[in-house]
Amino acid sequence: VQLQASGGGLVQAGGSLRLSCAASGRAFRRQDMGWFRQAPGKERQFVAVISSSGARIVIGESVKGRFTISRDNDKNMVYLQMNKLKPEDTGVYYCVGTQGVGSRSPNDYEYWGQGTLVTVSS
Repeated sequence: VQLQASGGGLVQAGGSLRLSCAASGRAFRRQDMGWFRQAPGKERQFVAVISSSGARIVIGESVKGRFTISRDNDKNMVYLQMNKLKPEDTGVYYCVGTQGVGSRSPNDYEYWGQGTLVTVSS
């Protein structure tokens, strides 16, 4: 499985961005998918996960109420809508996938995309 994230960029605080993740392979619809982020000098942080059917969604506490995750299994796509962005949201955002149950731990994900950089200016 290959994951290709896109949609990052520079945005002012309070603005919005939508990240997209394109996944290859027919196994996509059986995988839980998620997003992690990593700021310079910091550990990777859980952002959100969505189950294979979309029925279960978990959002990280630091972005709850501002970010939403969705997927389109017909298009092999996962999205992260980011609203009310803050400078502390700056970092590289990674699209991830697992054949198992997605969780808040990066160790549970077998598949990682290359990351897309989000920079939020104050």
